[in-house]
Amino acid sequence: MDTAPRPYIRPGFVMARIVNPIVEHLGGTLVLVVPGRTTGERRAVPLGRPFEFEGARYLVSGRGETHWARNLRAAPRAELRLHGKTETFRPVELTGADRERVVTAYRAEYGRRVDALFRQIPDAADHPVFRIEHLDPTVAAGS
Repeated sequence: MDTAPRPYIRPGFVMARIVNPIVEHLGGTLVLVVPGRTTGERRAVPLGRPFEFEGARYLVSGRGETHWARNLRAAPRAELRLHGKTETFRPVELTGADRERVVTAYRAEYGRRVDALFRQIPDAADHPVFRIEHLDPTVAAGS
């Protein structure tokens, strides 16, 4: 098992401590809610909209092995919240050629907005990708 630390680009202080909390509070952006991998405490992280590709939706971590990606990897389910609506989903992490295809399409779609991140972490294998599999909240709560 590879235990080498994976690349991670930390957000700056202003983004992490000022912008993200304000954006989350105002409710104007998508928020991922996922249990912490060690504490189980629910963590809320503002994200951009899921990337849509070939009829599926994905969360792509342009910053590499972020805390939200590590938490999502350990969680059997999570939530996406936007404008007071909550979608419960099962995260399915992609690997190998599947991840490579989604990352390539993501880079082509977002171009300059993500180029700097991919210059710092060029290998697609260092960018976690999760397919969003919708769950009925009544089923998810009882499972």
